[in-house]
Amino acid sequence: MQSFQEDFLNFVIEHDILRFGQFTLKSGRQSPYFFNAGLFNSGEKLSFLAQSYAAAIVHSGQEFDVLFGPAYKGIPLVSATAMVLASNYGINKPFCFNRKETKDHGEHGLIVGAELTGNVMIIDDVITAGTAIQEVSDIIVANGAILVGITVAMDRQERGTGSLSAIHEIEQNHQIKVTSIIDLQDIVDHLQKGKGNERRQQVDAVLAYRKEYGI
Repeated sequence: MQSFQEDFLNFVIEHDILRFGQFTLKSGRQSPYFFNAGLFNSGEKLSFLAQSYAAAIVHSGQEFDVLFGPAYKGIPLVSATAMVLASNYGINKPFCFNRKETKDHGEHGLIVGAELTGNVMIIDDVITAGTAIQEVSDIIVANGAILVGITVAMDRQERGTGSLSAIHEIEQNHQIKVTSIIDLQDIVDHLQKGKGNERRQQVDAVLAYRKEYGI
């Protein structure tokens, strides 16, 4: 595990962004952990998240021309990540995002920010289904650009309705690479380093869930 991933796990556990217990997911599954990206809701937290995105992108070696943030959650994520890439790594890339509705006055159009062109990297929080990414992919293609990658905060490494996870389905369907700051295996590795009965129970619960629903 990379140092930025260890730092990320420590941060999200400390701030209750990653919690352990019993949580009912949208799918109806009972999960022993829950990752709430919506709790990156302060300047400090957003700054840390953007640093983590930037570190994951640099570590992946993925090349791209422009960053894209899907409305609405992707807007602050792509803005902050672009800033960190420029200030911390000297990677000064343009970024843009979409409106939910096309503006019929002023500058008009669906895209705000830089021109959506060339090879595009999407910045998003999590991927729970391929439908949302397909919508964004359609926007990218309609602008004559090429989707080359997606970076998310977490990969649950969990099966969807079939044998593949939503992320694996997207990788196959779009022939791209999805990069995550952390995934389920990272959580397991992190928990196994801890001590005490509570931590052991957390590890056992996560492993049991992965055995039932993991890819």
